Amino acid sequence: MSDGSKFQLERVPRSPASDEEIIADIQRVAGLVAPNAISFRAYSKLGSIHPATAALRFGTWNKAIVAAGLKVGSERDISDDRLFENIMQLWEFYGRQPRVRKLTRPPSTISYGPYERRFRSWTNALKQFVEYANSKGAEPPTPDKGTGSSRQPGRSVSLRTRFRVLKRDNFTCRACGASPALKPGTSLHVDHIKPWSHGGETIEENLQTLCATCNLGKSNVL
Repeated sequence: MSDGSKFQLERVPRSPASDEEIIADIQRVAGLVAPNAISFRAYSKLGSIHPATAALRFGTWNKAIVAAGLKVGSERDISDDRLFENIMQLWEFYGRQPRVRKLTRPPSTISYGPYERRFRSWTNALKQFVEYANSKGAEPPTPDKGTGSSRQPGRSVSLRTRFRVLKRDNFTCRACGASPALKPGTSLHVDHIKPWSHGGETIEENLQTLCATCNLGKSNVL
C-alpha cells in the first residue's frame, strides 16, 4: 500500500494549532517559496494556519519566523541606501538586471515586501536605483596621512561610481573577459588603474572592472 493511500489524521478545523504545527507549516510554505525566509503575505496565501494565529502565539510574526529557524523576510523601515545596495549586489552577482524572483535567494538579504512598500513595484524600484546610480554623487574628501591635506575623491568607491564602472565595462573583467552572466559565481572588483598609493584618483577614468583572480594577481607597481 502506498503512502498516499494510508489513513492520515487531519487537524479538526478551528481547533487550536500547537506550536509544533505552526512551525511545521511555516517551514512547509517556506520550502515552496523560499528556503530560508517567508513573508507574512506569502504565508497568508499558502499556509493552512492564519498568520495572525502564529503572530499571537509567538508574540509577533517575525518571532514566529525566528522560531521556525528562518530569517525575517519583511524587515520594515529599511533605508533607500540599503535597498539600493541589495539591488547592486544582485546586479553584480548575476551580471545583468536582476529579476524580482532573485530576491528570494542569496545573495539577496532583503525580500520583495520592503521594495513593494517603498516603490510600489520591482520595476519602479529598479528605475529609482538606476536614477540614483547615474546621478553624479561626489565622494567625500579623505585626508592624506602625514600631510593633513585632502585628496578628492577618497580611496573607497561609492555605490554610484561602482555601478557606473561595472555597467560601462558590461560587468566583464577587462583583463580576461570573465563575467558572472557567463560564469555564475565570478566575483568582480572595481580596481584603480593607477594605484591609489601612487596618486591615482578614484574617478571613473581611473577605475576598471577586474575579476577576483585578475585583481589578486595584479601588482600595484607601475
